[in-house]
Amino acid sequence: MSEAATELFEDVDLPAVRSALLDWYREDHRAFPWRETTDPYEILVSEVMSQQTQLGRVVDAWEDFLDRWPTTADLAAADRGEVVAFWSDHSLGYNNRAKYLHEAAEQIETEYDGTFPETPEELRELMGVGPYTANAVASFAFDNGNAVVDTNVKRVLYRAFSCPDDDDAFEQASSELMPSGESRDWNNAIMELGGVACGQKPACDEQSCPWREHCDAYHSGDFTAPDVPEQPEFEGSRRQFRGRIVRALGEHDALALDELGPRIRVDYTPNGDHGREWLRDVLAGLADDGLVELETRDDETVARLRR
Repeated sequence: MSEAATELFEDVDLPAVRSALLDWYREDHRAFPWRETTDPYEILVSEVMSQQTQLGRVVDAWEDFLDRWPTTADLAAADRGEVVAFWSDHSLGYNNRAKYLHEAAEQIETEYDGTFPETPEELRELMGVGPYTANAVASFAFDNGNAVVDTNVKRVLYRAFSCPDDDDAFEQASSELMPSGESRDWNNAIMELGGVACGQKPACDEQSCPWREHCDAYHSGDFTAPDVPEQPEFEGSRRQFRGRIVRALGEHDALALDELGPRIRVDYTPNGDHGREWLRDVLAGLADDGLVELETRDDETVARLRR
């Protein structure tokens, strides 16, 4: 581990962080057909199509493309003009991607005897395949990639672990986080986290983010990020008060409701709209997420952080 990564993760339980993310992803994630295959050609097509194109729009185009050209041999034998026309007809963006994909298929057939190279370094020799795409194909097809670093991943690392906004720092942090031999599931999982739970507008509780317990932004309430220069609106939100509760309980061994309430909002009144019942409801959500423990002492509800 580099010195910078050592400092970044000094107080982080890395095995717990890794297990939490992988379990979350394997339990439930968005269903895209290219996640159900390890065919490198099918994955390459999905990666090229997905560049600056919403994934929901890619599904039909990806299926139609593979129906028409199911192998690299079929694509290499196709007329390039037909491939470019397909790209344009399906509104997939820059047509030169279609040209490069066709040329890459020709390379596979003529230079590699129809067999895909398996490492990121070798895959970069294909036309139009840059570092990110090469690593994605190596990861998802061969489970042989490096840690992916894209905009979503940077946002996650910046928020969760206060990673500096620096490309080298993001690379080092990503590499240290990824468990050995898990590039397929790990890279899918961390990109899924950034796509559904840690987007520009975070949905931490709604998507049951597995890193809430470990996340600096979740505890502080500051969800700015390199691609989110302005603070997302959260003043007065449930997420804000959850963060305040976690901080307050982190400073005290245990607090009863009427001790905790005034520490997290100035308008707390035991029997008011934002009183005990409101606070019990927020605490119940934190307890369901495994962050807080609740117990009854002398007919009082007492909360503490789960150890």
